Amino acid sequence: MTLLKILLLPPTLNVLLVLLGLMLSPRRFLGALLIMLGLFGLLLLATPMASHALRQGLEPHPTPARTQLESAEAIVILGGGRDYMAPEFGWGDAPANPTWRRLAYGAYLHRQTELPLLVSGGRVHGEEAAEASLMAAALRDIFDIPVKWLEGESRSTAENARLSAEMLRADDIGRVALVSQAWHMPRAVAEFEAQGLVVVPAPTEFTSPPPEGLEAWLPRAYHLNQSTRALNEWLGRAALSLRQLLP
Repeated sequence: MTLLKILLLPPTLNVLLVLLGLMLSPRRFLGALLIMLGLFGLLLLATPMASHALRQGLEPHPTPARTQLESAEAIVILGGGRDYMAPEFGWGDAPANPTWRRLAYGAYLHRQTELPLLVSGGRVHGEEAAEASLMAAALRDIFDIPVKWLEGESRSTAENARLSAEMLRADDIGRVALVSQAWHMPRAVAEFEAQGLVVVPAPTEFTSPPPEGLEAWLPRAYHLNQSTRALNEWLGRAALSLRQLLP
């Protein structure tokens, strides 16, 4: 699945289109069309306008109201990646920036509600420490907040949901505030609800509106990265829909 995602997402997909176009260059129209699709698609995805449009469609959930949070029994923070051999904190690996954003918002919600925290994230590539362990260390050492449950075996959003739900049900917890990026929230909510939990979405890091005028169409590497993340999430939602349709 990882290899398939790499092949279906930019920039690899664009490079493959260009290479295929060059191979078909004797058939001038088809070859030229593929080369144009590859190059123009890469430039378009790198614009603020395109990355905003792709991410905005993934962000239907607003921030939770106070009354919604009051009905929750726990806060679940999903892991969002790690930085390898990060020297700053002395932990070895450290949470990546998307994970820090989730931890900060989870800490903010905890201080508002005093709800217990569950952190979820495993060893996607067989790392020594589970991502949840890094998250717990960050919450303890940086935010001075303890973690009640540490789920360190999951390697995907579906496993986040299944393994976290098992821990929570053992303590008779059935309603949670779920913290993740706004663009990831629809799929995360669907996975946790499929496990029988009642979910209060608690999204963070919403997409910023594009600048006005010509600047909205000027390609930048940052926006290509944002577009790629959004396309990866659209692929994940498509896979989830397909899985729900299959018996």
